[in-house]
Amino acid sequence: MTNIKGIVDAVTSGNSSAKQQVKDALQRAESKKDYNAILSLTSERAYARAGEIDTRIKNGEKVGRLAGVPFIAKDNFLTFGTATTAASKILENFEAPMQATTIEKLEAEGAICIGKANLDAFAHGGSTENSAYGPTKNAADDTRVAGGSSGGSAVAVALGIVPFALGSDTGGSIRQPASFNGVVGVKPTYGTVSRFGVVAMASSTDVIGPITKNVADAELVLDILAGKDDYDGTTLPDFFTPSGNAPKQLKIGIISEAMDEGVDDDVKDAVTKYADSLQAKGHTVSQVSLPLAPASLAMYYVIVPAEISSNLARYDGIRYGVRADAKDLADLYGKSRDQGFESENKRRILIGSYVLSSGYYDAYFNQAAKARTLLIQQFNELFENYDALVSPVAPSPAFKIGENTDDPLKMYKADVMTVPASLAGLPAISVPAGTNSEGLPIGVQLIGQRKNDALLLALAKSMEANNE
Repeated sequence: MTNIKGIVDAVTSGNSSAKQQVKDALQRAESKKDYNAILSLTSERAYARAGEIDTRIKNGEKVGRLAGVPFIAKDNFLTFGTATTAASKILENFEAPMQATTIEKLEAEGAICIGKANLDAFAHGGSTENSAYGPTKNAADDTRVAGGSSGGSAVAVALGIVPFALGSDTGGSIRQPASFNGVVGVKPTYGTVSRFGVVAMASSTDVIGPITKNVADAELVLDILAGKDDYDGTTLPDFFTPSGNAPKQLKIGIISEAMDEGVDDDVKDAVTKYADSLQAKGHTVSQVSLPLAPASLAMYYVIVPAEISSNLARYDGIRYGVRADAKDLADLYGKSRDQGFESENKRRILIGSYVLSSGYYDAYFNQAAKARTLLIQQFNELFENYDALVSPVAPSPAFKIGENTDDPLKMYKADVMTVPASLAGLPAISVPAGTNSEGLPIGVQLIGQRKNDALLLALAKSMEANNE
């Protein structure tokens, strides 16, 4: 498998075919199934779409920028050809009546969805251990977690099954698994990409983005995905235009609060080396302070569970999904939700319902919302003087499967580096920055001002070229 451009060139020139690309990708998926990265394959539909693309090419008809390129969607994206489970029991047999806007946009450009990736159920988690269908194994070390919640998507790309996969990022769910598996993960500015047809987690921070092997591929996919969608009122008019040139002499800040004693030494070293490389490229790099960064995790785990408890209220055993045997309506609601949700889903619903309750709304949710506004103001003040910010993606490389499952607080702390950008709606990218002594991948996070996605990608691309 090569990069996206290489596949498109081979398919459109006749050196390969869309059917061959699909066949090869499905074979790779089958050979790597022990990693449990993929929940289901859409083989029949994928071959049918590939045949249509090959026919159009033979007839000299125009094909899109992703003609014949196979990809995988996280299983919280509605797609045709297989069930959309969100890695939960409650949706295990749910057949989508429509496709997500993102899937439609990719298919319009000739891309072919070959399957659905594993995730933490309803995207609740940072390890893909909360899936109802078992954990996904890390691409570099199968005894370690894939990261989450887009763990299956990141592993599918890292293993070379497909050149790109779709993920969703609410508090780090694209960036952290990308870091753990040594691939590129992009969380665009909030509102850049439509979420219509994607199972909602927390509506004020949910973002859709690509996971790829290199920055150029991520840039291309994001260019296709970006834009206003009448079905998603939060989407912004299309502002994203890829930059053709490497940025010159930027001012870049390293967030000092993200480099404290809680961060693994290998991670600190990777960030420091990346910062040195930025300086060597002519950029000005200095330490900056984001005082509310340490408090962002507390804000996040009040605001996000509150939104989760509201969004998951629709899963009641009546409208769609698993329906339990029950003697009355209250029993039906309770049993359906008890049987259909995983323990982490239930934990977040309980927290969310608590912080929204009449006696605690002001003490918890309202305070967290105010603190979030102050965090956004601190970011804005930094971006008055700096073009981009740098930090680790996670405090450590991938941890062992099962290591944190009995300690939810320890699991939540893995999000401490990624949630600030999510709460502020900022674009952020995880880029590979080497490995530790055990060969585990480490990522570095680049954060930009709202709508500065193109600058961030251009910077990441220039650094990637420098490191090759």
